Amino acid sequence: MWRGWFVVVLLFAGCGTTRMTDTKRAGNEMLLVSQAVDHAVGQIDFSALAGKTVFLDDKFVKGGPDEAYLISSLRQSLLIHGALLKEKLTDAAFVVEARSGGVGTDRHSLLIGTPAITLPSITAIPITSIPEIALMKKTDQRGVAKVAVFAYHRQTGQILWASGIVEAGSDLKDMWVFGAGPFSRGSIRQETELAGEPLPKLPTSIFTGTPPPPETATIPPVTPVAETHEPGR
Repeated sequence: MWRGWFVVVLLFAGCGTTRMTDTKRAGNEMLLVSQAVDHAVGQIDFSALAGKTVFLDDKFVKGGPDEAYLISSLRQSLLIHGALLKEKLTDAAFVVEARSGGVGTDRHSLLIGTPAITLPSITAIPITSIPEIALMKKTDQRGVAKVAVFAYHRQTGQILWASGIVEAGSDLKDMWVFGAGPFSRGSIRQETELAGEPLPKLPTSIFTGTPPPPETATIPPVTPVAETHEPGR
């Protein structure tokens, strides 16, 4: 008998490991920045360049980690508005020059409770620390994008069009209550999430105080039975 149990244990025994890695930049940070860029570029009206051959000068945009996304967004918007985009400067009649005044994120935090504290040791006991005790903790992140674009004639240098300063933003708000969380919401979230999962939606009657409507049972229609008459009656 014990041999049978030993075989079962061997069949189900074992261990496995999964290698997990993280990128250098957090996904939320990249989503905040890219959404701010989308909103900023989406406000620029390139219709004045429709039907004109243009060359996008992006040398004043380069230098940031999100330059490729911003440049590609500008190129796409130019094409959507009817501009004829050229890869060589000499093939274009107009030069479209873009510059970025800021593409990045900001973060603000609020803690109601006790922050983590490291206590120096004055004895032979090693240095100890007190962990963070948060009754409520809130973190707000904001993505920002500031873009300006103008166009001028390549040969004469005469300006044709300017977008002006365009600014846009995105946001993400995380909150922990008595250690539970994060409750996450913001422009990069489709709905409020709890620890990465959609938060279950509660009935509106809980907040309004009105009872839910009573359920009505569906009664199937009754088919009348035809009366039968026996002969001679």
